[in-house]
Amino acid sequence: MRTTNRGFTLIEVLVALAILAIAAALAYRGTAALVDGEVRLTAEATRWRTLDTVFTRLEADLRQAQPRPIRVGAAQEPAWLAATEAHGSSAIVFSRAGPEFDADPGTAGQRVAYRVREGALEVVYWPGLDRAPETRETAWTLMRGVARLRIDHLGTDGGWRDTWPHSGEAALPRAVRIVLALDSGE
Repeated sequence: MRTTNRGFTLIEVLVALAILAIAAALAYRGTAALVDGEVRLTAEATRWRTLDTVFTRLEADLRQAQPRPIRVGAAQEPAWLAATEAHGSSAIVFSRAGPEFDADPGTAGQRVAYRVREGALEVVYWPGLDRAPETRETAWTLMRGVARLRIDHLGTDGGWRDTWPHSGEAALPRAVRIVLALDSGE
């Protein structure tokens, strides 16, 4: 009795390798798509978290707005000052209650501003309300990729205005409407 040991032929091995190569390529493409999706999802979540933080901070500052005008040297600035800048974005400067951080020693308030500079939304702080003309502000970038910031102010007549103050109006607007346009189109 003869037994033959039969193995794989060269053709069978090549076919098996071809099938394995196709399966490996498909698995790689699938894994790469999952990783790309994860990266996009993480970037999107980070962007939305940043926006949430920006609007939370902006709302907290606006809620503390006070109708107190300030003195800059011999001149006086209104409690709320808003205008549209040359590049089409709004900028606001206002007086708010309290210092920036709770750990700061108590003060009568603080001057705060929000503006867009070179595609970035900035918050600006001055050390106090009344100040000498040479007092420097401190600006912090809240987020980049901002195309435009529009802030409208509600007057006593129910009309929205892009500048403030207006004659016959209170020191602070009744409400504000904020639109933040990003470079990505949102």
